[in-house]
Amino acid sequence: MRKLEVCFVGIGSIAKRHIRNLKRICNNRNILLEIDAVRRNKFAEEDADLGIRTVYTDYRNIDREYDVIFVTNPTELHIQTLDEMKPYGKHFFLEKPITSITNVDRAERIQLKYGSTYYVACPLRYNAVIQYIKDNIDLQDVISVRSISSSYLPDWRPGVDYRKTYSAKKELGGGVSIDLIHEWDYLTYFFGFPDEVQCIMGKKSNLEVNCEDIAIYIGEYKEKTVELHLDYFGKQTIREIMLFTNHDTIVGDIAHNMIHFLKTGETIEFQESRDDFQIRELEHFLDIISGNKINDSDINHAIKVLKLTQGE
Repeated sequence: MRKLEVCFVGIGSIAKRHIRNLKRICNNRNILLEIDAVRRNKFAEEDADLGIRTVYTDYRNIDREYDVIFVTNPTELHIQTLDEMKPYGKHFFLEKPITSITNVDRAERIQLKYGSTYYVACPLRYNAVIQYIKDNIDLQDVISVRSISSSYLPDWRPGVDYRKTYSAKKELGGGVSIDLIHEWDYLTYFFGFPDEVQCIMGKKSNLEVNCEDIAIYIGEYKEKTVELHLDYFGKQTIREIMLFTNHDTIVGDIAHNMIHFLKTGETIEFQESRDDFQIRELEHFLDIISGNKINDSDINHAIKVLKLTQGE
């Protein structure tokens, strides 16, 4: 049986989700999964349920090289963590965004480990709606795009004071422009990078945050125009992309897993959970480090998308 040794740096909600999903994948692929972690606290009640073998409170005590290091700690620590964990991992999976805006220069200068894969998470690409559009719609026929992600930040994490989360704090990587970086990621997945982009962003609502709660972009391509709206204050969650083509208007409702063809009235519904598309991404990543797929979300691409969110 093949063995996969991984180490998670940070055990927050996304790390726990990745661990649960990795277990499912490894069980299906007949892979023995062994999990260690680096975090501030030595013990936690969930360790047994998560199957964590060893917890290090100081990464310098690690005495092995893992197959994969998962960087799932706060955004502003990602690049520092990559530097620190370089000797202890063969390959690296980083949560999005790759870093905070203030650390972009450091990210561009980081010395990568030769022969290692550095993959930056982009899970929305693997959502059924996005995959259907990528595989079945003639994107060359698209002449205009309108994309929106609007939701109410206080509802994002039930039972957690939103004011204390990284999303509310610019210095921790908060603000809709990079917190909702998924939209620009899937737009570049469809169309590549725009020739030029204009953006307006700011703090407009009464939310208690010190970062932008709205960002609006217009991206200009040679044969199409893209509009993108991001906000933290929408009381009804809307996450969709409208594709205006020469033959139809197609609405991809990401929030409700549906696609509507407005001219014909046809609707396609998908039955999937958040775990489903995140499992597809993890499977893709494992195929990359096995040499069966090309890394299509490396550090250079992630930095370029991050800069795009700032209108660069």
